[in-house]
Amino acid sequence: MNGSRIAAVGHYQPARILTNEDLADLVDTSDEWITSRVGIRTRHIAGPDEPVDELAAHAAAKALAAAGLAPGDIDFVLVATSTAVDKSPNMAARVAARLGIPSPAAMDVNVVCAGFTHALATADHAVRAGAATRVLVIGADKMSDVTDWTDRTTCVLVGDGAGAAVVEAAEEPGIGPVLWGSVPEMGHAVRIEGTPSRFAQEGQSVYRWATTKLPAIARKACERAGLAPEDLAAVVLHQANLRIIEPLAAKIGAVNAVVARDVTESGNTSAASIPIALSKLVERGEISTGDPVLLFGFGGNLSYAGQVIRCP
Repeated sequence: MNGSRIAAVGHYQPARILTNEDLADLVDTSDEWITSRVGIRTRHIAGPDEPVDELAAHAAAKALAAAGLAPGDIDFVLVATSTAVDKSPNMAARVAARLGIPSPAAMDVNVVCAGFTHALATADHAVRAGAATRVLVIGADKMSDVTDWTDRTTCVLVGDGAGAAVVEAAEEPGIGPVLWGSVPEMGHAVRIEGTPSRFAQEGQSVYRWATTKLPAIARKACERAGLAPEDLAAVVLHQANLRIIEPLAAKIGAVNAVVARDVTESGNTSAASIPIALSKLVERGEISTGDPVLLFGFGGNLSYAGQVIRCP
């Protein structure tokens, strides 16, 4: 086998939907204020009895079913999350226990909003190296747990959920080379810190960085895959803010691509945002098997990671 591919995807979001009108009852805001600044209309919020590993396990079970696989077929579980409450056992081990996966390698990846694309690259490398056969890659976050619901600058942004992908060996590579990096000296621009942990960001700094610095990096990820941006069938960026997604996608030059805009109905779900948006595109038939899709995560730590994948 010369590479790896995504065999299937799946996603899960809690049943409770929080609208902009609902938020207007909590803080001084309005539907017009929120939609004009970030493009978000609704978000899904998990209850106190819905921990991160439960969200992750639901999404993973859907991906396994779509791939026609059993839990015993998985030998590596990777969970990208930044909202784990406990240090041990980690989310990957808890998800493996919920699904009944026997003796997998189990590891969490905390790169916040770029977590899923970092985890996907790690899975690709593990399969290529022969260290794993099939990997369950999950992005899952419960941002509502780390949100100050009295702060209108952040509480309007967030949502909860999980998305998952099954990665397996393939004769023809279906996951392109990753391009990743960070701006550690600007790590303060997006934070989840303190006791209790709270999400905070410097919105204008993130906006300028994402819309000016990241387009060239995303184009290089396409170059590493041997594709021009106009060859892409879809672009799935981290679903942070519609005012970031739309100009960034335009500057990448993917003129023929479907651009995922799931942020409007899901909000910012951090590491879950890319796999949720990708799973919905597949579910709705907006992209077809084999289509080239750019995945590009960015944000927390001012980290980024992107790769071109072939649609499962």
